Amino acid sequence: MGAIVCQALHDHEIEAFLSGGAVVSIYTQNRYESFDLDFVTFGDRKRIKVIMEQLGFKQDKSRFFIHPNSKYFVEFPGTSVAIGDQAISEFAERRTGNEVLRLLTPTDCIKDRLASYIHWKDQQALDQAVWVAKSQPFNPEKVRDFCTKEGDKTAFEDFENRLREK
Repeated sequence: MGAIVCQALHDHEIEAFLSGGAVVSIYTQNRYESFDLDFVTFGDRKRIKVIMEQLGFKQDKSRFFIHPNSKYFVEFPGTSVAIGDQAISEFAERRTGNEVLRLLTPTDCIKDRLASYIHWKDQQALDQAVWVAKSQPFNPEKVRDFCTKEGDKTAFEDFENRLREK
């Protein structure tokens, strides 16, 4: 579903990338399962709504797009192409048939989860960061630098300690 949405937006010259828990689901083969697909884009909201309706989605009273044949719902939560104060400059891609899904890299996914851990003490987000790190190659130096710049060196230590656990 995510690749279909991403490709449809791209076909209409709207660039978007998947973020949040759905990326954790992808990288951990659903160890954590998310039913919302969060896309970050600078696209015009009215154009996005038209495209989503062409795909069969209906927008509910909030900001969620729901498709009658899917358990997943789609959200466009923001336009920030950054995690904390660090801009995101590269994305991963996954092909599904003719569609291409753009998503956070494993390293940026880990940083995104650790941002929740740092700022909201979200233990589940720390778990998710560890699961991604155990499932995917990532850049530990970039993750350490991110935690330091976010003002919490101990977050990286917590992350490292959890990685060592079986």
